[in-house]
Amino acid sequence: MILSVLDQSPIRDGGTPAQAIRETIDLARAAERLGYHRYWLAEHHSSAGLAGTAPEVLIARVAAETGQMRIGSGGVMLSHYSALKVAENFRVLEALYPGRIDLGIGRAPGSDQRTAGALQHGPGALGIEYFPQQIADLIAWLGEGPASGHPFAGVRAMPSGESRPDLWLLGSSDQSAAYAAHFGCAFSFAHFINDRGGPEVMAAYRETFRPSPWLAQPAGSIGVFVLCAETDEEAQRLAASRDLWRLRLDLGEISPIPRVEEALAYPYSEPERRRVAFNRRRQVIGDPATVKARLIELAELYGVEELVIVSICYDFSARVRSYELLAEAFGLTPRKAG
Repeated sequence: MILSVLDQSPIRDGGTPAQAIRETIDLARAAERLGYHRYWLAEHHSSAGLAGTAPEVLIARVAAETGQMRIGSGGVMLSHYSALKVAENFRVLEALYPGRIDLGIGRAPGSDQRTAGALQHGPGALGIEYFPQQIADLIAWLGEGPASGHPFAGVRAMPSGESRPDLWLLGSSDQSAAYAAHFGCAFSFAHFINDRGGPEVMAAYRETFRPSPWLAQPAGSIGVFVLCAETDEEAQRLAASRDLWRLRLDLGEISPIPRVEEALAYPYSEPERRRVAFNRRRQVIGDPATVKARLIELAELYGVEELVIVSICYDFSARVRSYELLAEAFGLTPRKAG
């Protein structure tokens, strides 16, 4: 089993966004040491709970702090940006760290609609209906550029090089899977966002995949929320923070990750308890044996060999420990520093 990391740079109550970014760097170092395969940085905007707004900037720093993991975006929300500029950003990263860069793209806004409007402000902003064309343009600029007849034929994304970033489409529905299959890209399904129909979406991606010059066979992974502790009781206790944070997010309150004590003392109404239980369906929480068994089950259900693990809890040391226990449970090969 291949294990990777998706880091959303969570902000804890009483902490700061700058602290969350520093913890991203510390967690990346730990993931490198533990033997994780790749490390993806998420993109969210105008959030009091998640600090990562610019994955392309964080990728540069994380790649500099590590030496063997693949580093990438999970993902760049392409609808906000020029496909040319995204291609240029990642060509620079590939030139700096050849053979180690992933470009994961998504179509969700990663924000509320007002913030999305601010990101796209100005004449020429494209609607979401242009997303497939943006993918096609991005692929072209990661290669030799648009073909003749394209409005921007002759425009090149620099710097050119001997290698190119690996392109992944990220999504929680069949639409992104269809785009990935059509364009011959790798696909990662966000099980931590949507646990319904995912195995069928992944199967459809494999069945309709069209080989491309950069990918001969379909390549898939799933993103899974995991929280692992030495005992099931401790894991459940730690997970209470994310339960309350996620409930508040569902209710429109964008806030930092609450303390465990606050979450345990929260007076949940019956509808709120049902919402927490619904959210828990997409999470894998428990001791190492329990977590490992469930993750193997999910991997078999989706027919994938790679799991991209996202973990959020209030205490950073407990978060790192979760990744440590998971690496031990799956027998990842630790890497030596340097």
